[in-house]
Amino acid sequence: MPWFVALALLIVPIAEIYVIIQIGQVIGGWPTVALLIVESALGAWLIKREGRRAWNALRTALQTGKMPGRELADAGLVLVGGTLLLTPGFITDIFGFFFVLPFTRPLARRGMSAFLGRRFATQLGGANLTGFMPGGFGPASGPGSTGFTPGGPGPRSSSDDVIQGEVIDPDRPQDK
Repeated sequence: MPWFVALALLIVPIAEIYVIIQIGQVIGGWPTVALLIVESALGAWLIKREGRRAWNALRTALQTGKMPGRELADAGLVLVGGTLLLTPGFITDIFGFFFVLPFTRPLARRGMSAFLGRRFATQLGGANLTGFMPGGFGPASGPGSTGFTPGGPGPRSSSDDVIQGEVIDPDRPQDK
């Protein structure tokens, strides 16, 4: 994954400059600059609107006691999309709008969920995942299992000793 990020940081700016130059040759320099400014302004307005919407949905889910998996994913997508929209360039704007617009965000959320589910499965050594969102992990069992279940007390070894005893409170008369 680090090599992918390094490659993207090298290729994306070159591709953005190329696309800006190509569009500038077709429509002219000043119209290209104006188009980039309009896209940034539209993106800033959209980020503000969708960010507020995602924040309110997250607060509502937490107040009602609902697991905020979808709301957290939406907030993350708005954050990433907003960063891409505020970066000058047409390619990053396309991806930014895809992450921020309310009618394309569910597709981005599904893609992110599938990608992160595969990443988690790889990191966990191929453990079965029943879903990406919290509560979607199945119990660890089988060869090589640590016995760890998310939310559980953690693995126990056979060398854990149980010491039985009696608690004596010196302030209680029957314990004196």
